[in-house]
Formats: sequence, structure tokens, C-alpha cells
Amino acid sequence: MMERETFRSRLGFLLVSAGCAIGIGNVWRFPYVTGADGGGVFVLFYLLFLVLMGIPVLTMEFAVGRASRKSALPAFQALEPPGSKWHIHGWACFAGCTLLMMYYTTVSGWMLGYFFKFAGGVFYLLPPAEADSVFERMLASPAEMALWMAITVIAGFLVCSFGLRNGLERVTKWMMLGLLCLIVILAVRGLTLPGGLEGVKFYLLPSMERAREVGLFHVIMDAMNQSFFTLSIGIGSMEIFGSYMSDENTLPGEAARICALDTFVAFMAGLIIFPACFSFGVEPNQGPGLIFMTLPRIFSDMTGGRFWGALFFLFMTFASFSTVIAVFENLIANCIDDFGWNRKKASLVCCIFILIASMPCVLGYNVWMDLHIIGARDVLDSEDFIVSSLLLPLGSLTYLLFCVTRWGWGFDNYLKEANTGTGLKMPAALKPYFQFVLPVLILFILIVGLI
Repeated sequence: MMERETFRSRLGFLLVSAGCAIGIGNVWRFPYVTGADGGGVFVLFYLLFLVLMGIPVLTMEFAVGRASRKSALPAFQALEPPGSKWHIHGWACFAGCTLLMMYYTTVSGWMLGYFFKFAGGVFYLLPPAEADSVFERMLASPAEMALWMAITVIAGFLVCSFGLRNGLERVTKWMMLGLLCLIVILAVRGLTLPGGLEGVKFYLLPSMERAREVGLFHVIMDAMNQSFFTLSIGIGSMEIFGSYMSDENTLPGEAARICALDTFVAFMAGLIIFPACFSFGVEPNQGPGLIFMTLPRIFSDMTGGRFWGALFFLFMTFASFSTVIAVFENLIANCIDDFGWNRKKASLVCCIFILIASMPCVLGYNVWMDLHIIGARDVLDSEDFIVSSLLLPLGSLTYLLFCVTRWGWGFDNYLKEANTGTGLKMPAALKPYFQFVLPVLILFILIVGLI
């Protein structure tokens, strides 16, 4: 049996894991929800729940991976008590990562497409008011949508086919460093726009008045949801990187660093979006529409907008593609561990499968636009609902119970693994909180998400 690959460096592990967590959702959703929910009021609750919920469950995924040195299914099989069925969740993890990539690759393709549109001057010749039509035309064209999606999928599996160190780690390291540089440059540009500081005040100054308008309970729920979902925990997408990491550092310390990177990018995204919106008199009150309709109008109206628009969508491409290749690595590792395939075969088979499986999402905006799978939701929203509202919270609850109950791996084994190495330690005194409080919080998120 081949010896399992490990990361070349600690920086590589941190940047790849953070790249998996940093995605499209928290780049546009975090700033918008922060502004709507009272600025600093929301941020304080978000940071609180990140510490109370996000970091603990992230350490559990890492612990299962590092202790077993395997992907999700064989990891549970290696650590579970004899005769138990925890390993069934390994199949749910594989299904969750697959389903996530069935729509995420399409959205990542949108980012790539918009980068080339800005760089190629498509928006330069259009009046700002007509910027919306570019997105509408793209959605209406299955050929264009499929092209950008296919480039994303093929490039992603090509990177992963070279291995953990020579493919994923090498590419992600430079891409994440580029992303961090781009976001700082764009944030500085946002702050220098006329009236941009008003956007920063709206974004960051605590406003109890705005918090009361939406309701304090609503603010707390938004903060809890954002802190929980921002890390992509529950479907094994982080567990796989635990299986590649060294024993030199404790898991709580590494989890805290990844959370800090993820939060930094989300926070800085707000310093790009809010100053731009306030400077040009635009309400930043949309989700994806903010990225593909509102911001292109602003860039079209801005001096040097072609350059700044291309930079922004290059940043968004990096943010989305880092998640894509991280989850692709999970799929490949599962195929290697579960089916005994080599990396090249796993990459090729998974690539073909994801290309085909992503087509319903592509067609859901044009040929199949009348198709509604769950209620009134279209294909993308239905797939996202299953992953975000079902698989992530249920998966996180499974990892939690596996790590802290005597019917699973057990708290003592988890704590020993989490605290192996140097760095921040997980206190043993948190056992009652992990066993009785945290499961209730995750169940609450699950129920509210379903309602």
C-alpha cells in the first residue's frame, strides 16, 4: 500500500484548508448580512458563534482525518467501535461533496466568465444601465454556461491529478496569496472612492437601531448560520486535509487560524463592496445579483472600471476555484481509498462524472428553467438547499456525536488527538458543553433551516 501523502509545509495546509472554507457565499453574504443586521452588532455575535460552534466542529473533522490518515468512509471504519454503523456517514460525505460540486462549478464558471468579459472590454462599450443584460444573456445561453463550467471542472481535476504537493498545495498556495493581495488592493481602492467612508460606517459601526428593526433574534440566527456554514463543515471536505496534516501542531490552534483567514477575507470583501455601493448611490441589498448586476454597473461607471472590474472578478475566481479544487481532492481521495484506484484514474472518472452531473444546473437557467425540484426552487437552489440545510448540519452533528459520545470514537480519544502537538489546547472541561449544548445548537440550525 502506498504511503499517504502529507502537506509539504504548515503554510500549505493552512492555505489549502482556508481556501476550501473561503468561497463565494461568504464573500457576498457576509458583508450584506453585516450591513442589514446592524453592522458591528452582527460581527460580535458572528465571532462569538465562530468560537462556540465553528472551531469545535472543525477540530473534530480534522481529528477524525488525522487519527485515521484516511478519507471519510474508511476513517469512520477505522475509528468506530466494532459493529457500529458510523461509517455510513462516509457515503453521505461523498454524496454531499458531489452534490456541492454539481452547482458550485457553474457559479465558479460565472466568475471566470466575468473576469474575461471585464478584461476583454465587454462592459467598457456598454452603458452602465445595460450591465444587467450581460448576466441575463449568459444565463440564457447553455453553450456559454457549459463552456465556463467545463473549463473550471477540467482545470480543477487537472491540478488535483498532479498530487497533493505538486498539484493542490502548489497551485492553492500561490492562488491564495494572490487572493489576499488582490483583496487588500481592492479594499484600498474602495476606501479612496468619494463617499466610500460612509459605506464603511454603515458596514462596521454597531447600530442597535438597525438590529432592532430586523429583530435581535433574527440577528443572532443570522450570525449563528454564517459562523456555522462559512467553514463548509459536516461533509468531510475538511476531514480529508486532517488526514494529510502533520502531528506537530494542535488542532484548535490550526482551526483558529483557518477561521481567522476565512473571516479576514469576508470582512475585507465588505470594505470593497460597501464603499463602492455608497459612492455610487446603490443599495447593497442583493445576494448573487449584487455581484453580477449591481457591481458591474458600478465598475462600468468608475474611472478605470475595466481594470478594477477584472481585478475583482479575478479575486472572485480565486475564491471560488480554491474551494472547487479542495473539494475535488476530497472526491479523488475517496475514490483512491474506497475503490483502490490510482490518482490519475480517480481524477479522470470524477472529472467525467462531474461534467455530466453539473449539466442540470447549467440547463436549469434556460432549457429547463421551468423545472422546480423542491417546492418553487430551481435546480441550483434545490441542490444548495439539500447541501446547506440538510447535509451540512446533519453531517456536523454526526461528527460531533461520534467524537464526544461513548457510542462513537469517544471524547477522550478526540481530545488526545486534538491536543497532540504544540499550540492552543482544547480544554477537557468543555466535555459537558460538547455533549449537551452544542448538539442542541446544531439541531436548532437544522430545524430553522428546514422551516
